[in-house]
Amino acid sequence: MPDLPPTMRQVRFDGSGGPEVIRLESAPLPVPGPGQVLVEVVAAGVNRPDCLQRAGGYPPPPGASDVPGLEIGGRVVALGPDVSGLKLGDAVCALVISGGYAEYCVADAALCLPVPKPLSILEAAGLPENYYTVYDNIFTRGRLQAGERILVHGGSSGIGSTAIQLAKQAGAIVYATAGSAEKCAFCTSLGADFAIDYRAADFVAEVKRLTDGRGVDVILDMVGGPYIARNLAALALEGRLVQIAFLQPSRVDIDLMPVMLKRLTFTGSTLRARSVALKAAIADHLRGDVWPMLDTGTVRPVIHTTFPLAEARAAHALMESSAHLGKIMLETGK
Repeated sequence: MPDLPPTMRQVRFDGSGGPEVIRLESAPLPVPGPGQVLVEVVAAGVNRPDCLQRAGGYPPPPGASDVPGLEIGGRVVALGPDVSGLKLGDAVCALVISGGYAEYCVADAALCLPVPKPLSILEAAGLPENYYTVYDNIFTRGRLQAGERILVHGGSSGIGSTAIQLAKQAGAIVYATAGSAEKCAFCTSLGADFAIDYRAADFVAEVKRLTDGRGVDVILDMVGGPYIARNLAALALEGRLVQIAFLQPSRVDIDLMPVMLKRLTFTGSTLRARSVALKAAIADHLRGDVWPMLDTGTVRPVIHTTFPLAEARAAHALMESSAHLGKIMLETGK
């Protein structure tokens, strides 16, 4: 085991609020438990749930660290009891329940995946949260099949850019929404067959026009609010609406008759609170189905920009501005 420092830098939230509550502090290194490893973090991804946690709306599960950060990339520097398949020095990326905004982070060994061959550790750190989420929701819950049509809202985000690429590689016809001509061009560069500027056009009308009135088979949505009824209208017979977040209210007054008349499925999920075993099952699918595509460069994470760990406030401000194209990352300097 390498010599490790007694303390590390980590980000904490000084109460609930805007980016101004973010602060950097010194803390003891966490200790890996059974089935866990300690990772020296090179980079951590910044995600919408981090901002929601900061605002007081998405607390970590009981017993988990309140240090934010759901995905990391780095090197294994310590092994807890009963760890197999990993060794000291391995470069990994990992889905974590919390604690990613730090120089060292504990990760479940079952949720660690190797850094794909063409990628740096920093780039790989931007994979887990998006790839676990997208794979489970569009393929397991959305049951997307080759030849079907999928509409991805927020196509220029980290989730959206991942969904476009994976759906396209699965043989689907991909429609995406984004908030500007630049963002729409970004979506098509990733493989979207059609990109709709939701500020300039009604996405329901555009979907109906582009599909000759049929609609799409799957919709991946993180907006909610008034989008829910509009999504139901944009779905084809036997369509599936998969809800993964709510940028607008989750409480809405809608007519659910289309669900019956078109035999629709309305489902959704969160990832953070699931058991390690359930997340590990997704990791196994990613290892077999997606990591070979990452190894060959067929799909890739898109990094918009990186910030030093000490500039987490600026990273959160950029995330909430929605001005980014792809992932926002924090670097530790390790």
